[in-house]
Amino acid sequence: MAAARAARRQVTPRHFLRNDAMSRKIAFIGLGIMGKPMAVNLVNAGHHVTGFNLEQSAIDALVAAGGHGATSIAEAVKDAEVVITMVPADPHVEQVILGEGGVLENVKAGTLVIDMSSITPQTSIKVEAAAKAQGVRTLDAPVSGGEAGAIEAVLSIMVGGEAADFAEAKPLFDALGTTVIHVGPAGAGQTVKAANQLIVAINIQAVAEAVVFLENAGVDLPAALDVLAGGLAGSTVLNRKKANMVNREFAPGFRIDLHHKDMGIVTSAARAVDAPLPLGAAVAQLVASARANGDGSLDHSALLRGVERLAGREVK
Repeated sequence: MAAARAARRQVTPRHFLRNDAMSRKIAFIGLGIMGKPMAVNLVNAGHHVTGFNLEQSAIDALVAAGGHGATSIAEAVKDAEVVITMVPADPHVEQVILGEGGVLENVKAGTLVIDMSSITPQTSIKVEAAAKAQGVRTLDAPVSGGEAGAIEAVLSIMVGGEAADFAEAKPLFDALGTTVIHVGPAGAGQTVKAANQLIVAINIQAVAEAVVFLENAGVDLPAALDVLAGGLAGSTVLNRKKANMVNREFAPGFRIDLHHKDMGIVTSAARAVDAPLPLGAAVAQLVASARANGDGSLDHSALLRGVERLAGREVK
């Protein structure tokens, strides 16, 4: 009886459920820290995924997981029903989607192009206009959750674009995340992502300052962070990043270089709508300082190192 009950409790995770009737032909451009696990999760959900990346090792990893590889963007997208791009910044999006040999030169009319990069709202609107002129549909769908969220398929996905296109893409998003919300027209997803990055950066900085304060006071740091996580000070940032700070392990889940780029996006976007960012402006400077001190390739939890420098500690 116990064995039977245990068998009934073994439920296949939703992102591993396969339905060949719902399978889509997807081209995935950009198989980096976030893109690779996202593409693999789409394969696990039963989709035909063809990936392209500048580094062959990432393509090989997708193929090993059951996907397919391409030697160019043109090859990846030629038969795709949906194209997903996940690249670092605005210039990369413009090159990959709008540039010579890019997505718009090679997809068929009616294709749905979903950019999941974190870029400015203005670039998303520019991409949408260029695509629309060719009969191609677009969504801007940046994500939050970092590498762990991408691997575990628990990302938060904020989507801008037409409601009908969002409805079509929703099953794909559900294979990648647990919070999937249509937030408005083209560019709206990127605006919400900018707000997300503002909150995350301020939160990480606050946790970093608390860590140095607690250590200087001689408190049991792991115990202190555990109790803080259970109260009003608790947050996803604290839960996910406290081990990094306690152990001083800053392997990149989301690099300071990328968060620096995102703080530039949010400060620019806020200026355009006359929104003050007094804390955001200060944290943007601290992120820039971290880069100037050589921490750009580290995880954004390494903002702790900047607080340690201010405290007069030797930072190795």
